Amino acid sequence: MAAGLLVSVAGTGTAAQTPPGNRADSVPSGIKTVSSGWTIPWGMSWLPDGSALISERNSFKVFKLTQSGTRTQAGTVPNVVTTGGEGGLLGAAVSPNWNSDHYVFFMHSAEDGNRIARMTYDGTSLSGYTSLVTGIKKNKYHNGGRIKFGPDGYLYATAGDAQTQDLAQSKSSLNGKILRMTPEGKPAPGNPFGTLVYSYGHRNPQGLTWDAQGRLWSSEFGAGTYDELNLIEPGKNYGWPVCEGTCSTSGMTDPERQWPVGQASPSGVTYADGALYMAALRGERLWRIPVNGTSTGTPAAYYVNSYGRMRTVETLPGKNALWLSTTNADGNGGEPAGSDKVFRIDLG
Repeated sequence: MAAGLLVSVAGTGTAAQTPPGNRADSVPSGIKTVSSGWTIPWGMSWLPDGSALISERNSFKVFKLTQSGTRTQAGTVPNVVTTGGEGGLLGAAVSPNWNSDHYVFFMHSAEDGNRIARMTYDGTSLSGYTSLVTGIKKNKYHNGGRIKFGPDGYLYATAGDAQTQDLAQSKSSLNGKILRMTPEGKPAPGNPFGTLVYSYGHRNPQGLTWDAQGRLWSSEFGAGTYDELNLIEPGKNYGWPVCEGTCSTSGMTDPERQWPVGQASPSGVTYADGALYMAALRGERLWRIPVNGTSTGTPAAYYVNSYGRMRTVETLPGKNALWLSTTNADGNGGEPAGSDKVFRIDLG
């Protein structure tokens, strides 16, 4: 087992080596640094050549990072502002048709609130900023920010409640929601309410991924008690602010898994070979959650307190491996600018 690989069972609060012979297939088996010198890398999305575009939250810059670790600046996203907390330049999503349209999408904070925008990336530089979705309220915290294209070809985005809890239950608000849209920023066909809203009752969702059967999963920050992993279905109400974690309120959907906030505070989530991988900030660990249909198995934690605050995790295209980024320079990790890293985790 690789050095630094610690495993704990959810809820035990302890870390122990997994006994030989008892490991499931495709668990983390090794970790190495791909690139260092980052300051709050946030969004990560793959280009067709296997490199990634990565956004930095507070510098508003976007970089191309190759699998060999070569980093070049692609540009700076205009009209971005910081919120002095969790806002700024957040998620990035490369168009699934990038070879023909060269589009890249970003979610970011602006003067008038959070928005989703599109730019052109020709392989060298970004240009041609177009605002697609506005009217998402911002605040210092609870801005959501993850955007990804689903297997249906539509763009999904997480929007936090902007520290205004009642917005999460209002179907007329874009806050406290998971949104689904066309590449032009219009409501996608089949959305449950005929608007951008896909699901509601969220506090601060940040992770989006799809399993092998195309089911959508999302990780979500709780308040002071429970963080959540939710199986997202169109039109469902995920409870906030009435529920934090599991509750018995009629019409509200319980999470598939929940954690004490000290063990999670999750941001990114991805799917790889039968399991979800969830990056934990305050918990400073990578959670592996086995998935069988709509059911989840017992979570296990890796790299506990080894690399600090884990922000984004994505599956390498065509590889049984992950990329994982830290945000230890985000004001909560206590590290200086330039201290963040991107790691490769092999699964085996």
